[in-house]
Amino acid sequence: MARNVIVVGTQWGDEGKGKVVDWLTDHAQGVVRFQGGHNAGHTLVIGGQKTALQLVPSGIMRPGTACYIGNGCVLSIPDLLREIDKLEAAGIEVVSRLKISESCPLILPYHVALDLARELKRGSAKIGTTGKGIGPAYEDKVARRAIRVADLLKPDVFAEKLKQNMDYHNFVLENYLGAEPVSYKKTLDDALAMVPRVKPLIADISSALNKAYAEGANLLFEGAQGSLLDVDHGTYPYVTSSNCVAGNAAAGSGIGPGMLHYILGITKVYTTRVGAGPFPSELDTTVGIGKHLSTVGMEFGTVTGRPRRCGWFDAALLRRSAQLNGLTGLCLTKLDVLDGLETIKICVGYKVDGKVIDIFPSNADDVVRCEPIYEEMPGWKENTIGTKRFEDLPQNAQNYIHRISELVGRPIAMVSTGPDREETLVLQHPFKEAGQ
Repeated sequence: MARNVIVVGTQWGDEGKGKVVDWLTDHAQGVVRFQGGHNAGHTLVIGGQKTALQLVPSGIMRPGTACYIGNGCVLSIPDLLREIDKLEAAGIEVVSRLKISESCPLILPYHVALDLARELKRGSAKIGTTGKGIGPAYEDKVARRAIRVADLLKPDVFAEKLKQNMDYHNFVLENYLGAEPVSYKKTLDDALAMVPRVKPLIADISSALNKAYAEGANLLFEGAQGSLLDVDHGTYPYVTSSNCVAGNAAAGSGIGPGMLHYILGITKVYTTRVGAGPFPSELDTTVGIGKHLSTVGMEFGTVTGRPRRCGWFDAALLRRSAQLNGLTGLCLTKLDVLDGLETIKICVGYKVDGKVIDIFPSNADDVVRCEPIYEEMPGWKENTIGTKRFEDLPQNAQNYIHRISELVGRPIAMVSTGPDREETLVLQHPFKEAGQ
């Protein structure tokens, strides 16, 4: 019987989901992106060759795998086409294997203009968005004025919806944000010029996924960002504009929750985040351990290139993610970054206003007041890169992994011991029933 797996980030994104999705795709016939836009980036290393993806699902790196962009995503057509062209120039067949939901809201130039102008107006209080128009596009969706992919197939309908939206948004740009308006004619002409290339990709993704599953296909659902960036459950307002948690795989792709069988949480063995917002276990990345994590871990954003903030592993944060996602198991990534450290710390809880708590608060204002409580463990000197068997890891590394599992209350299914596809250690394969 077919088995479906969801891969979600459990921290603030950048956990290494792309590599894990690519590795798991060996057992899947279809890979689905169910939320986010081209603000998310997945970096894959296959045979030493690095590829950065933004919109196209990571399964595209496996020949013959079908790839789907679900209705929960917001779509910048120019960025999608540029990504397709880049992949196909590298010899990867994309067009025949990629389908996009007719219900995806479009990201248009005025969304980008709004995003940039708002961040500028906020000044030092800015949220730290990628400036790619993601938030404003989701706002239009919720306000029921989004222009969707299907509208591109009806030029007259598209033109009228575009005019109404641009009259409204240009008024805000000029009169509230003090920014230049966006050209209606250029936006219309540029969008319609792309229709011939986009039309063959448009599909009813819900029907396509249900049909594939009924025919025996294993499906892999690929989340973007991380659980603590979820618009409802993250460190609001320092979050993204979509639901990143596993439950949105159903709503964001048009399948029933009963079709989701295994939820794999991807977790760095330390913690990072990009942009503003509270971060209890954060370290100074200019010195000491913080600098080690930043430099050895090469912690720079896939899409933005921004340096990531780094800190010790936070088990209390992971407890919150395990709760939010209903995690079946964990995949630990970047274990090799800790090689050579004398001592490793784990945040096991916090002091907040004189009280001790053992789970990440649901309110960002409370997170700001959290003082981390650390537990120390001995590190290891040996090199873990490329280790294929758990028992071949240094004993202290094994102890660290066991302690993470114990603190979070979830089994460790996989451990990534390097960036390459093959540098993966498997304890329980998500696509196989326990004991198989």
